[in-house]
Amino acid sequence: MKYLGPHVSAAGGVENAPVNAHNVAASAFALFTKNQRQWVAPPLKAESIARFRDNCEKYGYAPFQILPHDSYLINLGNPDPQALEKSRKAFIDEMQRCSQLGLDRLNFHPGSHLNKISEQECLEIIAESLNIALDKVPGVSAVIENTAGQGTNLGYRFEHLAYIIERVEDKSRVGICIDTCHSYTAGYDIKSHEGFLKTFEELDNIVGLSYLMGMHINDSKRDLGTRVDRHHNIGEGFLGKDIFGYIMNDSRFDNIPLILETPDETKWADEIRELYSMAAPGQDPRSDMVK
Repeated sequence: MKYLGPHVSAAGGVENAPVNAHNVAASAFALFTKNQRQWVAPPLKAESIARFRDNCEKYGYAPFQILPHDSYLINLGNPDPQALEKSRKAFIDEMQRCSQLGLDRLNFHPGSHLNKISEQECLEIIAESLNIALDKVPGVSAVIENTAGQGTNLGYRFEHLAYIIERVEDKSRVGICIDTCHSYTAGYDIKSHEGFLKTFEELDNIVGLSYLMGMHINDSKRDLGTRVDRHHNIGEGFLGKDIFGYIMNDSRFDNIPLILETPDETKWADEIRELYSMAAPGQDPRSDMVK
């Protein structure tokens, strides 16, 4: 079964996110649990937590269908000790928010070396950051997203993800999220069927598909290997449409949140409809969702 939906707004309170997802007929969704442009936010109110949980139950969203994303300000590999501590504190806060909301995973970008330390040193710091966070917050898994490799961002090679996971003490609470746009612009040629199969075979061999806890389903405004992170709407970029049909008909991507981070939200409902039209019968769970 494929669970598909966009990264929706939580403006006005996190309780609005499942409503916004339902309004575009999504069977999965992503959200920020706080303002992602700010380091510190007020604690979640008990009323918002209760209403979020109620709305998720009302509209049929279980934790495995929801992929919250942390703030882009956070850099768990920051070479500066004070800045690193700030990021670690913010990440722990985000994990605690997920726990309060009854969510079981938090998606994040690994981190950046800022041209001040080596890639390996940065990856070591990221793994240490995860061990600290996982020790402090039970019940929530840290989901590492692959990146396009723009600037000094790490995570653009599958080996980076494997290196971090190898050093995480509780491997039952670490996973990965694969972004199609990031993969392509990082140099993985997933556009052709042959390239798609080769890339995911490589991912399985290097990291292990057992760690896959979510995907970001985006087209790309930039071409293969450019290492530029610019998402596009489905079928409107360099990837085209075929790859999304491969995903929708591959059982390896069942029962995880498949999240649209496409830029034009007015197209989300149509994109969801089109993606499900690419899938074989029986892949659309929306008929079973509470209306």
